[in-house]
Amino acid sequence: MSCEGVLSHLSRLEVQARSRKTQPQQRSRVTELKAAAEQLRMQREQLRGGGGDAQGGYDAIETRQGQGLCLSLPTAYDGVFLETYNLEIDVKPTPRIVRHNIPPFIPLSDLVEQSDMQTDLRTFLDTLSQHLNAFSGRKQQLKLLKELHKSVEVMESNALCSILVMMVTVPKEKTAVLCTLDYTDHTRCLPTRVHFECNGKLLADSPDWDKIRSLLLETPVHKALSDIRTMGNIV
Repeated sequence: MSCEGVLSHLSRLEVQARSRKTQPQQRSRVTELKAAAEQLRMQREQLRGGGGDAQGGYDAIETRQGQGLCLSLPTAYDGVFLETYNLEIDVKPTPRIVRHNIPPFIPLSDLVEQSDMQTDLRTFLDTLSQHLNAFSGRKQQLKLLKELHKSVEVMESNALCSILVMMVTVPKEKTAVLCTLDYTDHTRCLPTRVHFECNGKLLADSPDWDKIRSLLLETPVHKALSDIRTMGNIV
């Protein structure tokens, strides 16, 4: 065999040896990717399996060649679909949020820690969805209040819709009363505290105002105001 032939043969043997060394590594990488893809498929099916209502199942799409999940969280109030919020989550090595359009006043970081997102993604999403639906519900109530009750003046509200100060008028004396609703439980659409103020002083308890307070605590504000007007307590 010529010198060139020997060198050529040795070169082929070297290539074959390198190929045999890389095959186990390639097989290991393929196995790892398959396992990651299967984990993503399982998580996606779990997230979708909630019935499809506003706080049930979540649309989940694999992203970045199976390395992440893009999740949609729709919100609704009184049967009407409202905003949809989105999260993109890396699932390797542990779940973490890489992009989202959640409003900045929703305590996303606190919810991640409280619900232990890294070990229980579904519980985190359920809790976040509860906050988002409650916020959207409060915001929708405020919108309906302004549309349906022109005689009621909204004096103050905030971005989270967690406080609402409105001015109502008592028909007999034509007296203006400030009504303050505090929504300290941000997972609910109803207030946790209601108080009334007239001429800078808190109104004394009375059967009429106690009934009005109960209505506002137990009924969405735009519906409660309709009942209060029907009762003849406000203009």
